[in-house]
Amino acid sequence: MGFTTQMIWAGIIMSAVLVIFTLGKSPLFRVDRAGAAIIGSVAMIAAGVLSFEEAGQAVDFRTIIILFSMMVVVANLKLAGFFDLLGNMVASAVKSRRQLLAATILVSGAASAVAINDIVCLLFTPVVLLICERTRCNPAPHLLGVAMASNIGSAATLVGNPQNILVGGLSGLSFLSYFSAAAPVAVVGLACTYLTLAWFYRREMAVAWNGQDPVVAVVHSYLVRKSLLTLAAILLAYISGVELAMASAVGAAFLLVTRRVKPNKVYTSIDFNLLIVFIGLFVIVAGVEKSRLMDHILQLFSFSGFGSLSVFAVVTTIVSNIVSNVPAVLLLKFFIPATQPELWWKALALFSTLAGNLTITGSIANLIVVEIARRQHVEISARDYFVVGFPLTIVITAIGTLWLQIFG
Repeated sequence: MGFTTQMIWAGIIMSAVLVIFTLGKSPLFRVDRAGAAIIGSVAMIAAGVLSFEEAGQAVDFRTIIILFSMMVVVANLKLAGFFDLLGNMVASAVKSRRQLLAATILVSGAASAVAINDIVCLLFTPVVLLICERTRCNPAPHLLGVAMASNIGSAATLVGNPQNILVGGLSGLSFLSYFSAAAPVAVVGLACTYLTLAWFYRREMAVAWNGQDPVVAVVHSYLVRKSLLTLAAILLAYISGVELAMASAVGAAFLLVTRRVKPNKVYTSIDFNLLIVFIGLFVIVAGVEKSRLMDHILQLFSFSGFGSLSVFAVVTTIVSNIVSNVPAVLLLKFFIPATQPELWWKALALFSTLAGNLTITGSIANLIVVEIARRQHVEISARDYFVVGFPLTIVITAIGTLWLQIFG
């Protein structure tokens, strides 16, 4: 089967969007990531790859609801002065830039193992930015630590990220069976993340610590307690089996019932650009899936079956960076061998997650960190990310492959 017109259009549109996502903006026009998502979505429909109805059905509104709802929670925490309070606590606890980097990686990785890594990045990135501003640290290594550690930490469990949740549902893997195979790789991966970032930013790490006295923060204790209790209730409900979209939506609605906070103050703290990016990506990826472009490429390179875990790791990493993690799982599930399926499902969950650290567009968590930082006038370029992410991904994926071959 040769390339069809739909495949060609889908490939062109996806490639153009990925270029803009990688660079952060169009090299020719004033188009940012949100604009690229909108233009790419419209182009998919205009080119006949998707109909309006199919484009609407492609959007996972549960994910959009989760993101919006968590943004409402974050906005309330911000207005309550929680981030100022937390920033004071962390800044007074650490005594060097290396300690700050280690703490950032540890918190991001551990939290992402029990909560979806996108949400961890949404909550923790503002805290790291605030601490770096107060201590006059270069925020780049610490922001990279948040993104990369959240990806690696989330690989440890079947609830750490959307693609692992999907694998758990499709494969029937038990939580403990996957955890015992993936957690050691994640722990080693977090250590590698610290060592890699500390080495690449060794000059920054060697600068004397500029700890400052805690700033005077206006903290609304009632709103802090209300917001934190609501966040805890959302996570407990999710762990107890309540759908996360419903739990987070109820929590956000509860926080909006107040006499203390003006609604407009909450709405102005919501990153609508990020929501647009998500919606656009859903439509664009759906177009690539419907065109069967990735199926054709996999068959063209004879990847219709896998006899080697190493080959599977390479293909999963590449596909995950082309179409993102969740679509990669949906595409590669058809290539799981009949022999030892449990091992291959574990490999798919692990490698598709570790692949998120290869490029800045490899994971939605990366884009969340980058976009939040950009709003605070802190730029993380694709090159900044790739220079650290490429060797880190190669090393950890190799370790994961060896570990699964021996103990998987």
